[in-house]
Amino acid sequence: MKRDVTITINGVEYSGNIPIRMLLVDFIRDVAGLTGTHVGCTFEGQCGACTIHLNGEAVKSCLLLAVQCHGKEITTVEGLAREGALHVLQEEFHRHHALQCGYCTSGMLMNAAEFITERPDADDEEIRHALVGNICRCTGYTNIIKAISAAAKRNASV
Repeated sequence: MKRDVTITINGVEYSGNIPIRMLLVDFIRDVAGLTGTHVGCTFEGQCGACTIHLNGEAVKSCLLLAVQCHGKEITTVEGLAREGALHVLQEEFHRHHALQCGYCTSGMLMNAAEFITERPDADDEEIRHALVGNICRCTGYTNIIKAISAAAKRNASV
C-alpha cells in the first residue's frame, strides 16, 4: 500500500507516492537525496546517526515512518549551515577535531544543536548526558564534548 506524502526538508518540499512502511530516514536519503543523515544501527534507534530535527525537536529518523511526517518541517545536517556559513557546532567540531570517521557526526550535530539552544550554560557532564543516545565508535568523546561546550558558549554570547 502507498500514500502521497509531502515533507519539507531544509526549506524544500519533497513529495512522493511512497510505501506506507517507508522509514523517514529512507525518505530523506532516497526521495530527497540528502545523504548526510546516516543509518548506523540497522533501524533500532540505538546509535543516533540518523538524528534530525522534526518541527525543531531532535528525533531519530529511523524510528519514524515517513507518512507520520506528512506536512511537517524537517532539518537535516545539510540544513544546519545557512547562506554558505557553517553552523557554530560545525565550526567547533572542525576546530576541536571532534570526529574521526565522521559517520556519527551528523547525528551528534543535530542532537547537540537542539541541546545548546535549550541549555547554553550546560557543563561537560550535562553535555555527556545529552549525548547518551548518540554513539561514536571512534573517539573517546573528549573532543566532541569540548566542541559542543565551545559552541554553547559562542551561542550564549550572541
